[in-house]
Amino acid sequence: MSNYMITGTSKGLGLCLVKELLKRPDSSVGLIFATTRSAPTPALQKTIDESSGRVVNIIFNPVDIESVKAALPAVENHHGGAGLDVLINNVGWGPFANGIKEMDNLAEVFNVNVMSVQNVSTVFLPLLEKGKLKKVVNITTTVSSFAYQDLFARLPAPAYKVTKAALNMLTLQWGMEYRDKGFTIFGVSPGWLKTDLGGEGANLEPEQGAEATMKVIDMAGKEEIGRMVNIRLEGFEDGPGDRYQGGVVPW
Repeated sequence: MSNYMITGTSKGLGLCLVKELLKRPDSSVGLIFATTRSAPTPALQKTIDESSGRVVNIIFNPVDIESVKAALPAVENHHGGAGLDVLINNVGWGPFANGIKEMDNLAEVFNVNVMSVQNVSTVFLPLLEKGKLKKVVNITTTVSSFAYQDLFARLPAPAYKVTKAALNMLTLQWGMEYRDKGFTIFGVSPGWLKTDLGGEGANLEPEQGAEATMKVIDMAGKEEIGRMVNIRLEGFEDGPGDRYQGGVVPW
């Protein structure tokens, strides 16, 4: 039985990841710590209420290191000191800008997309060290790939691209430092999803992204350490944009 923590679970991919894990028997998935910045949304609260105690809401601001530290005892006390097996750093933000010179929020986006991952990973590291799986998964995006920039040139979200590229390097640094300590730390691109971030023009439902992301997480081994891994979905081989063919994304 494995314990999970997922950040940013109020809606979108994070909420769908919680629901995806709840499909599994409690012999496989124990507690799911669903973190939010404030009280749960009605959708998350409904999921919590129907989870038979398996989903636990933990409130903290991942950008504020002191807020994250203050949440640690609540997690420790809730499961009697047992470890965390999988941490999924899902929090992210991708505002649009009318050209690079109009980008006036880089520092703020960096805090959400990079510092939140650093804060949460650092504070909850002691619990991950107690876990069996020791997986840290950072939700990234193929639009951060240097190799794919011609493909995504028209996406007017420079701060999102820049900060997710920084997240990829942060993931690599964590992966390299902790690979000899039994950790598997890597990034997953969950696809272009119909969420507040992805918009209604996206080509995947968040449920599809969550299911495909969990397959990547389940199968990931030491060869994925420090890498950005794409989801795999049938039926997109000849479509425009990302074709969801799985494997490691060049970045």
